[in-house]
Amino acid sequence: MPLALLALAIGAFGIGTTEFVIMGLLPQVAGDYGVSIPTAGYLVTGYALGVMFGAPLMTVLGTKVSRKRMLMALMGLFIVGNLLSALAPAFGVMLIGRIVASLAHGAFFGIGAVVAAELVAPDKKAGAISMMFTGLTVANVVGVPLGTLVGQSVGWRVTFAIVAALGVIGLAGIARLVPDMPKPEGVRLRHELAAFKNVQVLLAMAMTVLGFGGVFAAITYIAPMMTHVTGFADGSVTWLLVLFGLGMVGGNLVGGKFADRALMPMLYISLGALAVVLALFTLTAHDKLLSAVTIALIGALGFATVPPLQKRVLDQAHGAPTLASAVNIGAFNLGNALSAWLGGLVIAAGFGYTAPNWVGAALAAGALLLAFLSAALERRAGVAGTVVTGAAPAEQRTAVHH
Repeated sequence: MPLALLALAIGAFGIGTTEFVIMGLLPQVAGDYGVSIPTAGYLVTGYALGVMFGAPLMTVLGTKVSRKRMLMALMGLFIVGNLLSALAPAFGVMLIGRIVASLAHGAFFGIGAVVAAELVAPDKKAGAISMMFTGLTVANVVGVPLGTLVGQSVGWRVTFAIVAALGVIGLAGIARLVPDMPKPEGVRLRHELAAFKNVQVLLAMAMTVLGFGGVFAAITYIAPMMTHVTGFADGSVTWLLVLFGLGMVGGNLVGGKFADRALMPMLYISLGALAVVLALFTLTAHDKLLSAVTIALIGALGFATVPPLQKRVLDQAHGAPTLASAVNIGAFNLGNALSAWLGGLVIAAGFGYTAPNWVGAALAAGALLLAFLSAALERRAGVAGTVVTGAAPAEQRTAVHH
């Protein structure tokens, strides 16, 4: 794998840290600003919505510059947003800071995935994408737990200041290691938009929304769930997030490996198992050991879907993949926003801190149904193509006879 993938992974590490670290700090942030846990959950929803809308916006704005320069600009925006979050005097200002940082997220991963795929042979594209996303998953093993520990020990503002410093390191890595790959000639915005006429691209994005949304339904409220229901101390949230991150790392690597061999079967297995595990989490959340195992499984199964879904979008949007790739990253975060909002609703309605797990199970099951639908439509299109191709010689013979 090219060394440039390391630079992309460094940037992904910083972005992954700021995206997920808020999960372990929700009680501290809510307490400092005097808001409820569901209200503090808007910091997750706001970030996710910012990614969703920022992904296509930033990608379109970056069509006039090289991909390397755009990646560097996005890391600069990420740094500014995290500094604003660290210094925010009020909850609303912190929410703005989260949204500013989120604007860089989708386009960075979208453009980065295209760059990663172009750096390797066709049969290694999913593996290259998973290598970039390894930065995101490792962030959950190292960055998020350490950020949570720092936030609980000396204040969550210090955590976001450190995240901004990670952004500076990521910016330097991209400047030093990523080759200056010019924007492909002849690709226009209308070509990029044409990819969204492909029903398979839209189905892959819908699977992304529902599948990864299932993960976030449970993980967004992991801190209050583990402390109020399972009986863990506040400090235990840190190592529980480590388990989640380890699961993500393993699932991401496995998903990348098998997506290059059997993409759709990989999706069937991971989405189906994810739905089952999330449903069981409503029961295992009452036991410390079982809840720890379940959290690791949710991370593994959730991120096993990331490389295959991203590769499927790139494959189906061939010729003009940049915007579709970025929008699919936004789709991940639309799922995050949807599930965080739905999870907050069921908690606020009095169903308890385990209720979001049922929301997650339903979302993952919906993604599995869409995967079956996508495969069925693809098979039908293949059969139709075969019939048309097979009919051609007979038609030609008839024409010659006449």
